[in-house]
Amino acid sequence: MKTLRIVLWAAVVVLGGVLAWLTFQVTRTQEQIAEAPFGVPFELVAQNGEPITEQAFRQKPTALFFGFTHCPEVCPTTLFELNGWMHQVDPDGTKLAGYFVTVDPERDSPELLGQYISNVTDRVTGISGPPEKVTEMAKGFKVYFKKVPLDEKDPDGDYTMDHTASVFLLDAEGRFAGTISYGENPDTAVKKLQNLIKS
Repeated sequence: MKTLRIVLWAAVVVLGGVLAWLTFQVTRTQEQIAEAPFGVPFELVAQNGEPITEQAFRQKPTALFFGFTHCPEVCPTTLFELNGWMHQVDPDGTKLAGYFVTVDPERDSPELLGQYISNVTDRVTGISGPPEKVTEMAKGFKVYFKKVPLDEKDPDGDYTMDHTASVFLLDAEGRFAGTISYGENPDTAVKKLQNLIKS
């Protein structure tokens, strides 16, 4: 009986050690994920025609938005509002970066994207590139997008794009720091950007 008790206690100690080790491993993995830059590496083209990579999101806190130039409401509204918020929280434009990645690279060349954005803001840089590379990058940033024909009977005709409408906030290391939802209360959005700059 005494031997059985010793064996059982030994088993409990071993099991406790295993559980502690597993807890440590899970916690460490979660911390590593939290500390890792958000998204995936990419090689695309900025609106000025120059190459751009994920390193652009490592220089300062970043507001990152995905959209397209033929967007009727969400994209121009978001660009306009983001421009105002960025000028409010960073008047000199030295503490916060903004990027607009097209989800419609077939129509949105870097040049067209640059013209579209510059009509609204001087604080956001457009990003485009080969469709397959843009798709890979957007999916790596967990962005939903889908081409939707304007006429169901003509799937190869004119179209619009459904897409994630939130602005992604990244800290200066490229780590995920939150989002600004479409239609967010302006005061809340400004506070989020202020907190991002302080992070």
